[in-house]
Amino acid sequence: MNIEMIRAAARRLEWHARRTPLLSSPFLDEIAGRRVLVKAECLQHTGSFKFRGAWSALTALPERAHGVLAFSSGNHAQGVAYAARLRGLPSVILMPADAPAIKVANTRALGAEVVLYDRAREDRDALGAALAEKRGLELIQPFDHPQVIAGQGTTGLEIAEQARGEGVESAQVLVCCGGGGLTSGIALALEDAAPGLQPRTVEPEGFDDVAQSLARGEIVTLPLRTGLCDAIVTPAPGKLTWPILKRLCGPGLVVTDAQVLRAMALAYERLKLVLEPGGAVALAAALFQPEALEGAAVIVTASGGNVDRAVFMRALREGGEDAPR
Repeated sequence: MNIEMIRAAARRLEWHARRTPLLSSPFLDEIAGRRVLVKAECLQHTGSFKFRGAWSALTALPERAHGVLAFSSGNHAQGVAYAARLRGLPSVILMPADAPAIKVANTRALGAEVVLYDRAREDRDALGAALAEKRGLELIQPFDHPQVIAGQGTTGLEIAEQARGEGVESAQVLVCCGGGGLTSGIALALEDAAPGLQPRTVEPEGFDDVAQSLARGEIVTLPLRTGLCDAIVTPAPGKLTWPILKRLCGPGLVVTDAQVLRAMALAYERLKLVLEPGGAVALAAALFQPEALEGAAVIVTASGGNVDRAVFMRALREGGEDAPR
């Protein structure tokens, strides 16, 4: 992985991916005690940053490719399904049976064949490998794939340019982190394009395998289970992403579910953004853990907005003005 791959992915993504805005609100600044700039990747195609990596990977496929396979709880699934449809390729998506209904429905609506599995009892990797071999499909992994990381890194190139436009040359960049594809891509991009911007991972409490790995200096694997922030629940950082995270990221941050719900409500109230829980963890850290940050400004990724109605209504109800912080 290197900056040249990210810049090449950016060229392939030009006119295909949206250049998402960097938003701000004086109300959020007041809560955080510093300037907060929000990279709204929830406004990207399919509602998350995942389209970037999907398009990057699909446009780098060999000509012999007859179709693609991906496994995902929803956002990578939708990104791959949409990119495959645009490229005229069939796609098969292996999704956990307990994935949010809106993500399953959207993936099917984008033209993909969805195969459901029991994440507690079945081996996703083994199922995917068998399915790819049987049907002759190219596997597009959700985060541990060079071209996926390169595509996600284009977010970092945009952040670097937009931050300069806002007069911000030194800040911490908080990234919603699962397996580390988005974080590692952004980290590589910032290292080259804006070395004054330091990436930091943010995860939900109880699912902080990356934060624990960074603290110990080696990969920590946690039991795989489900949680509120389904989009970023992974047992361990990836083999490709981990060396990048270890080299370039500061200490990991961890937020509670209550803080996530409050951040979702505030994003809606103050920025008119709809965020899913996993896409709101970075904003939660910026707003409710200011003592863990440095500098007069902080940049956060709002990485996804594909949230079930019931969960979003819960956020508005439990994360309202009177909610505990």
